[in-house]
Amino acid sequence: MDYVRLGHTGLRLSRLCLGTMTYGTSAWRAWVLDEAASRPFIKRALEHGINFFDTADMYSRGVSEEVLGRAIRDFARRDEVVLATKVFFPVTDHPNSRGLSRKHIFEAIDGSLRRLGTDYVDLYQIHRFDPDTPIEETLEALHDVVKAGKARYLGASSMHAWQFARMIYTQQRHGWSRFVSMQNHYNLIYREEEREMMPLCRAEGIGLIPWSPLARGFLAGNRQRGRNDATLREQHDDYGQALYYADADYTVADRVAEVARARGVLPIQIALAWVLKQPGITAPIIGASKLEQLDQLVAGASLTLTDDDSRLVEEPYVPHAVKGH
Repeated sequence: MDYVRLGHTGLRLSRLCLGTMTYGTSAWRAWVLDEAASRPFIKRALEHGINFFDTADMYSRGVSEEVLGRAIRDFARRDEVVLATKVFFPVTDHPNSRGLSRKHIFEAIDGSLRRLGTDYVDLYQIHRFDPDTPIEETLEALHDVVKAGKARYLGASSMHAWQFARMIYTQQRHGWSRFVSMQNHYNLIYREEEREMMPLCRAEGIGLIPWSPLARGFLAGNRQRGRNDATLREQHDDYGQALYYADADYTVADRVAEVARARGVLPIQIALAWVLKQPGITAPIIGASKLEQLDQLVAGASLTLTDDDSRLVEEPYVPHAVKGH
């Protein structure tokens, strides 16, 4: 496993991040693995040298954080891993249980730390932009979380580039702790982030840790036009079906499978290698519901695409409406 710095920080991360949305409780989503089935994935990731784990308080309504926290305590030392979680979406149901108000941020970080069983998280991320809270309120609260020792670094996730630019320049103007990462929606099927967000992050020294680098499994080579039953997750993933499934998306997936056959590898390995090849990418967030998938993705991280490979898989892309914010 290779390790890289996160943006301009001194923090070193594995080239892949294991996302834990899949691990928690099936009571939340039918395709989520319960704790006993989840733990082997975290253990195998550690064995592969992955030291970077991403979760969110809203995944399984907090259970994902609990599962990850217990597994890390059993399989690793806290100082050996980089734990990232997120705040924005509700875990409980009351008027102040969501968004990026000072009240919610303070309560959310304490809840996440309690569920993870740790005194601090390495990377605390805002899950989305909150149009209902002044950015100064959000950014000062996040700065205070860092100064209280509850988070080492700050990150953000999907939003418009102009919104992110306002936030990082407001942090700079006030001398507040700055965002060091952007978790954005990016893969061979959805490349709109190349227009504004990714150039902004490269210019500002902000690391890119994209979510859904395999388009929620769409690039696995098993999707069929007019059907959505290739996997249990696909059957129940209304959000994913809103992101992808245009005719042009199938064309891209077919091209990825074609290049994979020519190279003698799997489509998911081609799709992941392409993301890793893009400038500014630090560590894509991968998910797996079968141990062999995790092994295959780790192997795919060492795959190098030729310029011809890249041209072939990029060629069918058609511009998309902005999605995932």
